[in-house]
Amino acid sequence: MKYLLVLIATATFAQQTQWVDFKSVTAKISLNPIEKSVSGLVAYTFDVLQPTDTIKIDAQNMQLDHVMLDNHAVTFVNTKKQLLLVQAFPKGSYSLSFNYTAQPKQALYFVGSTQNTNLQIWTQGQGRYTSNWFPSFDDVNEKLVFNLEVDYDSDYEVVSNGVLTSKTAHNGTCSWKYTMKNPMSSYLLMLAVGKYQIHHQKAKSGVPLDWYLEPKDSSKYEPTYRHATAIFDFLEKEIGVPYPWQIYKQLPVRDFLYAGMENTSATLFSRRYVVDSIGFEDRNYTNIHAHELAHQWFGNLITAQSGKHHWLQEGFATYYAWLAEREIYGDDYFYHQLHQAAQQIKYASRTDSIPVLHAKASSLSFYQKGAWALFVLHQSIGDRAFQKVVRNYLEKYAYKTVTTADFFEEITKVTKFNTQAYSKVWLESVVFNTQQANELLLKNKSIQKLFEVEKLKNKPLADKAALFAEILQGDAYFEVKKAIVNQLKTEKIEAKSGLLLAALATNNVPLRQAVALTLPIIPATFRSAYQTLLQDKSYQTQEIALYYLWRNFPEMRVVYLEQTQDAIGFNDYNLKILWLSLALATPEYSADKTMLSEALVAFSSADYETITRQNALQKLLALEILNNTVLKNLVGATTHHTWQFSKFGRDSIRLLLQKPAIRASFEAILPSLDPKEQFQLNRLLLER
Repeated sequence: MKYLLVLIATATFAQQTQWVDFKSVTAKISLNPIEKSVSGLVAYTFDVLQPTDTIKIDAQNMQLDHVMLDNHAVTFVNTKKQLLLVQAFPKGSYSLSFNYTAQPKQALYFVGSTQNTNLQIWTQGQGRYTSNWFPSFDDVNEKLVFNLEVDYDSDYEVVSNGVLTSKTAHNGTCSWKYTMKNPMSSYLLMLAVGKYQIHHQKAKSGVPLDWYLEPKDSSKYEPTYRHATAIFDFLEKEIGVPYPWQIYKQLPVRDFLYAGMENTSATLFSRRYVVDSIGFEDRNYTNIHAHELAHQWFGNLITAQSGKHHWLQEGFATYYAWLAEREIYGDDYFYHQLHQAAQQIKYASRTDSIPVLHAKASSLSFYQKGAWALFVLHQSIGDRAFQKVVRNYLEKYAYKTVTTADFFEEITKVTKFNTQAYSKVWLESVVFNTQQANELLLKNKSIQKLFEVEKLKNKPLADKAALFAEILQGDAYFEVKKAIVNQLKTEKIEAKSGLLLAALATNNVPLRQAVALTLPIIPATFRSAYQTLLQDKSYQTQEIALYYLWRNFPEMRVVYLEQTQDAIGFNDYNLKILWLSLALATPEYSADKTMLSEALVAFSSADYETITRQNALQKLLALEILNNTVLKNLVGATTHHTWQFSKFGRDSIRLLLQKPAIRASFEAILPSLDPKEQFQLNRLLLER
């Protein structure tokens, strides 16, 4: 009978919110970085709205004990997926407490180690993953107030949602207590631990803003968080609804799974966006910051009831991020972002058969096409009506879940806009409405000039060279000039060199980078001009230029290597790794090749982030530097939490195992690997 009840309870989980309303949870937890585990005492309060016989909390692969209902021990069932209380529950208010322990396989990640003092611990709950590290709710419709207290080493900073209300030290450890006032979905619960410096700011509205950085990155604070406070002020004003939480925090973490994640009041983002002023040119945090901040309203304050309506989160966040960038970079930037998105959507629509309003829509549909749909709506009903609709929508459904129909209802209250026809074209059709999109884009003069240039694609260069020269030497937006450079790719250098020189003379970093990319084969007559790209304030341009120059002019390789020997690049060491690989591949370069090799191998180790490790391993494989350390580092990749890096490790090993000598080397290192690595390598060795 017990198992029948379990089966019924699991099958009807989605409807629990109809008769049970969880109000709040308070938890005191501790983390064990050695065992990579989390444990704690959790206390829930909930109301039974209609009599029921089952209460459910998601708890993936957890040990549960001391379960108390209203301070009395109670029988429970642990299915390893859920905690179930199976008994009669009349209408009324209840309290539930229990202990739990978990070693999560996902959602809670331990990066680095205490031994190397570079440990970071962070969570990623997007989707239905929080229940892997904290007993909670996979159903986004269950919203409640979270309050978390965390015990950990006092040498670290611990961050969670809400306001830090107390911090108590005792014998080398510390208790951080975070509290919230308003409810949220469980997937937005977060925890982060690391060594950080905190930079305190304040919004115009008085909201505290805390920007975090690792101490070693302190010199990168300004470019990393450039425009951050201004973006907050803009979005709060543009959206028209006060920021709905008590504080806003942002923390970069190593080996993050995504660019950023909008946990309520505390965004985590990838450390690759921690940049200096040069790195800002190619890889800045502006758009991601604006996107994740917009989610504090669209996604966190109001949440889509199901995946079908996911565009209400991602489309809104993408569109408001574009609006924020428009405020910073201007109209031309904004319209070219729209144009680039339109091109991507049109290209994808050739094979993408799922519309925006569908749970299985692509990210491009949810994000870019959803944003385009909002742009069309905004342009159709005007600023005042659009802002009123959004404000009414947010205020009516604050701290609740929503559907597209809910949003449309607010539109029809303010305007006579035909939401049904609009939905069929922009949300329910896989076809991109190019005609309407172009009509809106052509309101911008820069786009008009871009379209003029694009119409000349198939004309001989002689017929358009004069116009191209005029545009390149004029004040046209750089994206228009980039379109010209891209049209010159297949032209002979004798015919296009004057135009390319004009592009370089603009000193516009993105435009000069476009020139670098369009010349993988550099004529000797263009070498001196191309060499100037090595000095550009862009690590990406420098990387492109160094590689192409080294490849095209063997007689100059030593000169280029000596000129760039101190280059490092982004915080992923892109330039240093390229330089090491080129130096090792240049026999005439007089340097200690053993030291160079060891330096490159070191970058492939677990001391670095995956983007660095994979780049170094790719270079080592190309150079056929395959000592035991490299092979072990390659096996280590297969156990990493980022699927891209683990796939790279597996695919690379499969190729290497085709060589008998390398297979023997892998077999020889097998006993020295840890159990997880042994498991992965054994699987690969047994493949046929």
